[in-house]
Parts: sequence; C-alpha cells; structure tokens
Amino acid sequence: MIRQKLGVCYYPEHWPVQRWAEDAARMKALGLSCVRIGEFAWSRLEPRPGVYDFDWLRQAIETLHAAALEIVLGAPTATPPKWLVDRMPDMLALDAEGRPRKFGSRRHYCFSHEGYARECDRIVTKLAEAFGAHPAIVAWQTDNEYGCHDTVESYSQAALLAFRGWCEKKYASIDALNAAWGNVFWSMELTGFDAIELPNLTVTEANPAHLLDFQRFSSDQVVAFNKRQVEIIRAHAPGRAILHNFMGAFTAFDHFALSQDLDAASWDSYPLGFLERSANDEAFKARYMRVGDPDFQAFHHDLYRGCGRGRWWVMEQQPGPVNWAPWNPAPAKGAVRMWTFEAFAAGAETVSYFRWRQAPFAQEQMHEALLLPNSEPNEAYRDVETVARELAALDARVETRRAEVALIFDYESAWAWRIEPQGQDFSYYELVLHFYRGLRRAGLSVDIGPPTPETVRDRKAVLAPGLFTASDDLVEALARSEARLLIGPRAGSKTADFQIPPDLPPGSLRKLIDLRVRRVESLRPGAAIATEAGHFERWREFLELGAGVENEIASVDDECALARQGEVFYLAGWPDDAMLDAVLALLLREAGVETLSLPRDVRIRDNGGVRYVFNYGPEEADISQIAANSRLILGEKRLLPCGVAAFARA
Repeated sequence: MIRQKLGVCYYPEHWPVQRWAEDAARMKALGLSCVRIGEFAWSRLEPRPGVYDFDWLRQAIETLHAAALEIVLGAPTATPPKWLVDRMPDMLALDAEGRPRKFGSRRHYCFSHEGYARECDRIVTKLAEAFGAHPAIVAWQTDNEYGCHDTVESYSQAALLAFRGWCEKKYASIDALNAAWGNVFWSMELTGFDAIELPNLTVTEANPAHLLDFQRFSSDQVVAFNKRQVEIIRAHAPGRAILHNFMGAFTAFDHFALSQDLDAASWDSYPLGFLERSANDEAFKARYMRVGDPDFQAFHHDLYRGCGRGRWWVMEQQPGPVNWAPWNPAPAKGAVRMWTFEAFAAGAETVSYFRWRQAPFAQEQMHEALLLPNSEPNEAYRDVETVARELAALDARVETRRAEVALIFDYESAWAWRIEPQGQDFSYYELVLHFYRGLRRAGLSVDIGPPTPETVRDRKAVLAPGLFTASDDLVEALARSEARLLIGPRAGSKTADFQIPPDLPPGSLRKLIDLRVRRVESLRPGAAIATEAGHFERWREFLELGAGVENEIASVDDECALARQGEVFYLAGWPDDAMLDAVLALLLREAGVETLSLPRDVRIRDNGGVRYVFNYGPEEADISQIAANSRLILGEKRLLPCGVAAFARA
C-alpha cells in the first residue's frame, strides 16, 4: 500500500539561488515530502530560440534532492514565451468572437496548431532527456490545467482545417454528415467537407449536432496534445508516474479519455474560490464561506479517482485566500487540515499545497501561500505542521475499496445539455452533483465513473441521472447487472447524433424499463411540481408507462413522478432535497445498502478499514452514534467546527 504524503508547489526561478537550500530544509522539517517545480518556466529554460539554460533547474533539483525531497517536474507548455509567439503568431487560439487570445498571461495557444505542438515536443524532449533518469524525480506533470480560462475551443484557421479532417474521418461521406446533423433543416446541407465552417458567429443558435461534434473534436485535440507529451516522457523517464492537474467544475473535455494515457490523475482543489463562483444561493455561501461546499471537494476526489483508475493526487490545495474569485475570504481555523484529511480519506496519494511562498509580484500576488512574501509562516503553515504530525502517527496509507454505489458521470452529457439546456438553469454537472449530495447525506462513500460496463460491475446500486445517450455496451451491462438502477431525468433522450430517438426517449434504455417520455417542461425559478415525496424543480417529464411498469411515486396532477419496473427506477424530473432523499432511501433500502442518519453538516468517508468523519458546520457535532463500538484513532466523539475524527471499523 502507498504511504500518503504532503507536498508543495515551488518556483525556484522566482527566488534568489541563495534561498533555495534554506527553503528545502524548511520544507523537509515541516513534514513535506514532494515538491512540484518547472511548469511555468519556459522563458528561463529557453530564453532565446534554441538556446537552453537548464543549469539553474539542475541546481534546484539537486538542492531539493539533497534535502531528501521528491520532485514532480512540470512540462512548461502552458506558458509559451514571447519569442515563440512572435515567430508563430497564428499559434494563438481565437475566441468565439474571432479575437486572438494574446500573449501576456498563460494558456495562449491553440491545441490544433501543429507547429506549436512540435515546439512542445521539442522542449519536453529536451527536458526528459536531461532529467528523465534523475533519482529525485518521481513524477511528471503534463502542461498545466488544460482548458483553464476557456481555452479548449479555438476558432482559428488551424482548428477549422483540423475539424474538417476530423469530420471526414468520422463520417467518410458528406451525405452521412448531412444526415447525422439534420442539415436538411434550414437548408444547411453541405456539398463537401471543405464547406464545413466552425459553429461560431452564426445569426442565431448553431445546429446542436454541429456544436456537439465540434466539442467532441475539441476534446479529442486536448487528448491528442497530452498524449504526445506522455509518450515523450515515458520514453525517457521509465518508471516515473505521469499526471495532469485537472480543475473543479470543468467539463469542456473528456477527462476520462485523457486519463487513459496517464498513470494517475490529479486536480487543483480550491474550496473557497469554487464556492464563491458556484450557483449556490447566498444563504448557502454565507454558511460555508470559510469551509467550502461540504460535497464539492469530495465529488471531485471521487471523480478524479475514477479518472486515475484508483490513483490520484491533489496537486494544488488552497492554503488561504485566493486572488481569482469574486470574493476571497480566509479559511476557518482548521479548514486546511480538514480539506487535507478529506482528500486522504478519499484515497489521495499526495496532497500538495499551492504554494510555498506568496509571490510579491504579477498576477497571483494576492494568492496566499504557506509562507508570507517575507518568508514568515502564514496561517496554513501551522495546519500543515499538525497534519504532518498526525499523518506520521496514523501511518496513513491508500486503502480504498470498491464502493457499493456507483454514480455515472458523462462528459458528452455535460456538452449536450450546455448546448440545449431547454431551461437556462439546467446544468448536467449540477444535476449529478445534486444526486451525489443525496448519497453523501445518507453517509455513503461513492465511486464515480464513466458510462462503461466497468463502472457498473459488482455494484449494489447504480445512478445515471441526465445521461444524454446510452451505448449498447452500457445498456447490456446494466441489463445483466443485479444492481438497483436509477435513471432519469433526461436519460436516453437523444441519439448519439443529437436527435430525438425514433420511438421517443429514453431511447435504448427502454430495454431496461418500458416507458416513453411524451413531453417535457422546464420550470422557472420558484415554480415547483408537488409529488407524494417532495417537489420537482427546474425540470419535469410526462411519462407513458408500458405493461409491467408501476407508478411508484405520483405527482399531484396524477402524473408519474417515479416509475419502476423490477430493479429499474426512472425519475421524471429534477427532485428537491426532500424528494431526492425519499427516492434514494427507497433505492438503497432495496439494494441492501446500509445508510446512516448524519447531523446536517457531518460527512463521512471510508478508506479501507478506517472511517473518517468531518464537520463542515459552524456548530459542534455529536458523532458518538456513528463511532459506536469502534476504536477512535484521531479526534473526539464531539467534533468541533472543522473537526476531523477517524476510527477503525469493525
């Protein structure tokens, strides 16, 4: 089993060389084991075309290595230097309005530009040749936060030509594309692949099938760009883990597909920044202003554990106020410690804090770090001291087990319902997170996976809300599974070509439950449809039930709200909390999944034989019933705000 470690992000190029050894010694003394460096340093690594300066990086690596610190080396391709942009100005992406994404910050490149991709191949190859065998380097990070600042889609000439080639490879004939896209509508039929345009700057909305294929193409371009770096690194750095740092609430490319080329996934966890950017109401944000959404971080831990096929890290953990949210509050006392343990409880191999010392210059100078700009310890430094001591005492190791309950997450569904929400507040990501919250309230540890047979295998319950379309393989796996299945709303409501199924939704999922969705409506804020178990908000469907299908829960207007046929349930709307809890209670009870009654803001997480308990609320919480007949190994049975407890399970 892998021992769990603490790390930090460090930028030696920002600080005098004379300070590096002192920094390394302090990191080690604090209890840190791993340091990420290099991911934004291209202008220092290659100050002029073809002129490389790796000496400073080699010295930094040796300094950290001398302090017995392990290193994650980042490929610097998220920040191409000015001289490269000047030589190759068409490498810049264009936004949907046709404007160049100019030099002056980061991520100023188009994924489809082959010339830029070759430049990335070159610098990554040079780095991998120089440092691939270095004993201090245990892992590599490709690029940095793919897609950040809305940079997945590009509307450049390079993207247009690549998209035309992608479409020709997919459809082979223009007639097949015209049929798939429904181009007979509004006289949009094309006579050849060279007639395809990018779906921006249209008078009104573009064809949804065209938009979806462009999103698929854009995602594939990110995956292909990443794969080139992975192959170079793997050739020169055998045995080292290769990761990428994903983001929160971000769905513009398929993270499962990209992760197939990685050894482990990682993500950048900023609980307070993401809360301020979220769609939660003001009362929710006020309650959790200093601790973050109790389920947001956990959702992404599970999502990226699924991407990494069990292996994952937190590459950047928020240590204090950030600089990029609408408002940037400071974490509550103990919040950083709680976030760290929540990640370890979910199976993280490493939690790495961003960053070691606060930068006194440039865009992120208001982003706090473990140290102040003058090198004095900041608030989170003390949290890390405590966590390091407690980790050592616990001898914490990764020991997650396959969960009884799986929640399917599908990036194509996120794209589809962004393209055609039908109600402006319909969000696939928010819908799936809503179901996840219900499972967490029931005291469950959950696996999140893609819509594949492997996700379904050996489960007691499987949930697939909002699944845009279902492949034949998935439908067959669900049919064979003995798990209780909950699908809907909007499940199977389109074909893969973004058309309404010939025999109406839920399309191929009718093989599992014999019903049809004859009509849908979206509900404005404040409107709700009452049912026997709660209310529908945002979205409601009208069902036509086939033989053998029961109306398990009805709405007040005598429509079916929850249909059931054997082990399969179909939910005909977006449930409020009360209805979701009732539906999940029924599903889980029949699936034989044990649930818990938790205090409002208490969450649990199982890591092998250890159960962790967290208090996200502002009041003390009594967890003595949860910990009954168990041996407490961390914390107390009365949890203070931001409290963490752990006990050995029987």
